[in-house]
Amino acid sequence: MKRNSLWILLASLMLALPVQATDAGDNAAALQQVLAARSAEDRARDSARHPAETLAFFQVAPGMTVAEVLPGSGWYTKILANYLGPRGTLYGINYNDRMWGLFPNASEDWIAQRKAATGNFPDLVKSFTDNGIKAKGFTFNTVPHELAGTIDRVLLIRAMHNLSRFQEAAGTRSQALASIRSMLKPDGLVGVVQHRMPATDETSGTAGSTGYLVEADVILAFEEAGFELVATSEINANPLDQPGPEDTVWRLPPSLSTSKDDPELKAKMEAIGESDRMTLLFRKSSS
Repeated sequence: MKRNSLWILLASLMLALPVQATDAGDNAAALQQVLAARSAEDRARDSARHPAETLAFFQVAPGMTVAEVLPGSGWYTKILANYLGPRGTLYGINYNDRMWGLFPNASEDWIAQRKAATGNFPDLVKSFTDNGIKAKGFTFNTVPHELAGTIDRVLLIRAMHNLSRFQEAAGTRSQALASIRSMLKPDGLVGVVQHRMPATDETSGTAGSTGYLVEADVILAFEEAGFELVATSEINANPLDQPGPEDTVWRLPPSLSTSKDDPELKAKMEAIGESDRMTLLFRKSSS
């Protein structure tokens, strides 16, 4: 009887392994199908943004509940909405409304547009798919209490620098990370992609105004907010990007903000490509 029980257990374990592998393979195939269906303009940035590798590293799967921080015009939103599918839920989480007024030279029209984007998030999702995925938009300080502990993944893709930029003046980063920790399921994960500044004595503690942050500073901020680092990846690294303390990320493609009228400088920036980026995965710490 014991021998039969052992064989049953072994058989069950052997059967479970192919199912897991098949699920992973099916998810990868589904994601590739979503990526291939996009426009040539959207696909042109895949070589710098690596969406397939990034979402696989963040362990995003169809049917999950995902919060995307600062969705903007929706480059990643389009991928997520179609990949998560009709059983999934996608939340767009924007900065708190008062934060937009902290940006230098922010016009009233610009601030109004940024505020309106939160409520318009479901319409943005509908413009990308009619698959029936559930979608809502919130700011970090308006996430409904009933969503606490319900979210599988929170993604901060190039969204940390401004939270850090206004941390000293308004506590923006600590408030956002506290909100994220509350949203997550006990086994939920946070994925971060962020422009990376080389770590030197001069750049340690950079405030984010250049778009860049030091990787160790980002990790420390998460640890102090009650998270622990699960893994790091170099899938979004670009060793050609070696910014100095005064260099902004917007000097590079696609912005090219400092070289639009200087063909020689523009060519140099295009040769560097998009920014060097850290890719980090966190979970709630048990303590």
